[in-house]
Amino acid sequence: MSWAEQVALVTGGARGIGRAIVQRLAREGAAVAINYVANAEAAESLLSEIENAGGRAIAVQADVSDDADVEMMLDRVTAALGPPTILVNNAGVSYPATLDTYDRERLSRMRHVNVDGVIFTTRAVMHGMRERGYGRIVNIASNAGIGTSLPGTTFYAASKAEVIVLTRRFAMELGAHGITVNAIAPGFVETEMAHRNRSATEWEAVAKRIAALAMTGRVGRPEDIANAVAFLASPDSGWITAQLLTVDGGRMDYIAH
Repeated sequence: MSWAEQVALVTGGARGIGRAIVQRLAREGAAVAINYVANAEAAESLLSEIENAGGRAIAVQADVSDDADVEMMLDRVTAALGPPTILVNNAGVSYPATLDTYDRERLSRMRHVNVDGVIFTTRAVMHGMRERGYGRIVNIASNAGIGTSLPGTTFYAASKAEVIVLTRRFAMELGAHGITVNAIAPGFVETEMAHRNRSATEWEAVAKRIAALAMTGRVGRPEDIANAVAFLASPDSGWITAQLLTVDGGRMDYIAH
């Protein structure tokens, strides 16, 4: 299949990394469904940008942690653009916590979005992908899930480690049907989420400290992750599956033995 024949569904696609992924896949020629849960204004802005550039897209509100919402979203995407051939599981939330500050409700919500969301969306698209004998699924995990030492990310890391394991197991189940399933583990990327609750001075200090831990000497940009997604989602990447691609500038602060 060519890029022009592709229909991509990007969860959490209105802002940050998701927005950059949507922009990149649209530039490649794919029709793109922009999923969002709350920020309709950002989603509509991105939709207008793509349409003004001559692309095809829709914006669809749905909570990926709700399987009924996910099924509704798939029906809307299929009716408007066609059945998805690419799924990018990008939607995610992060709640900093330690053993001392553990909050059961917030961390339960994080797991529902970060893990159940991947399960629900993959189950929703896999039937159509099986019928066509083609599909590209890219899960956005995190380098936290493979052992970075950034404080406060313990439970977030656990949710992303589960995404990594699910990626490999889903690849085993779906590979015979022409569906590849891969994951990307971004490092520290400058997004609205990364800036959250930080003053300009605090952000500058955090970015400088983490940049010093990377071989490339800088923090990431959303486009860095979008470029990796385009590679794994490409029609030419059909013999790459069950892989974890770490995109973190060569971080050196991994917990290891």
